[in-house]
Amino acid sequence: MRKKALLALEDGRTFQGTAFGHEGTATGEVCFNTSMTGYQEILTDPSYRGQIVTMTYPQIGNYGINPEDAESDQVQVRGFVVGELCDIPSSWRSQQSLSDYLSEAKVLGIDDIDTRALTKHLRSAGAMRSCLTTELSEAEAIKTAQESDSMLGADFVKEVTAKKSYLWEGESRPWTIPSVAQEIDGNYLELPDTKYEIVAYDFGIKRNILRCLRQAGFKVTVVPATTSAKDVLAMKPDGVFLSNGPGDPASLDYVHAEVRELIGRTPLFGICLGHQLLTHACGGKTYKLKFGHRGGNQPVKDLRSGKVDITAQNHGFATDGENLPPDTEVTHVNLNDQTVEGTRSTKDPIFSVQHHPEAAPGPNDAKNFFGDFVDLIEAIR
Repeated sequence: MRKKALLALEDGRTFQGTAFGHEGTATGEVCFNTSMTGYQEILTDPSYRGQIVTMTYPQIGNYGINPEDAESDQVQVRGFVVGELCDIPSSWRSQQSLSDYLSEAKVLGIDDIDTRALTKHLRSAGAMRSCLTTELSEAEAIKTAQESDSMLGADFVKEVTAKKSYLWEGESRPWTIPSVAQEIDGNYLELPDTKYEIVAYDFGIKRNILRCLRQAGFKVTVVPATTSAKDVLAMKPDGVFLSNGPGDPASLDYVHAEVRELIGRTPLFGICLGHQLLTHACGGKTYKLKFGHRGGNQPVKDLRSGKVDITAQNHGFATDGENLPPDTEVTHVNLNDQTVEGTRSTKDPIFSVQHHPEAAPGPNDAKNFFGDFVDLIEAIR
């Protein structure tokens, strides 16, 4: 028998359900993700630090948990909300059930709630502070949600960044299902030789970004978020990558200053939080979205070519396109709400995208941006 659980929102709305995974009480901004698969990647994505994630797909857990699919070395979310938990996984790759996985990580889960009603409420009222609990009353849980920290002004980067620099040497070979005509090592394709050495700032970097950088021919040295521009430039990299990550980009003044020192001195490529940090470093601003973009079906238009990509996204803040400096060009927009999805500098070797070209989970329409980074470095050389 599983315990009863409660999700309480700061505006007083509550949802009764059943607990799985861990028990206790957790707070965080509640948001929703529309992806149909990839729950393990979502759970372990450092960009979700400080958040309670709701999956809109009705049944979650059916293919279990596999260590190869993790995007970091731990579960990052504070809580997990699903409509129906499947506790008997059926995939040949599964090594553990979702409930056992969250139990080991001491992360609360809740199912048997109306995730459609919750999602519609968040779309109307906006993402908000919440409390997930197996031990508090409704009144206590609502009060706890109201007294919890806001995502505005939050710096979770210091919690998820690497403690020290390291060379990425993790498994990066593309995984595939081999055909009769292919002769490969298990389910993996071979990697190309490395051509360029880059430094990647870790603001909460996903492993699949590192895999994609390696697949594009980069030798990647990962550095903590607090690394100075002086130390990075002393490594004489061919380029610098700015990663995804959690929290409010406007609160990361110490990063803005170092990124500003890199502009014009090395090619720069940013994804998600990295894109937002470049916005601030170049003199622009960001703002909080009502309920964010989280899922694998966001249409993004390239304003230069007219091409539309279906993209994976995970962000609650966006670049203010009305306050960009004259030398920053908007290259991509979201077709759902016209928010800025990509920029480039007209005078320095810099470009960035708000969405996730590495996906995991999601489509691979936009994977070419890693090749664009190669082209930028080659052009500078």
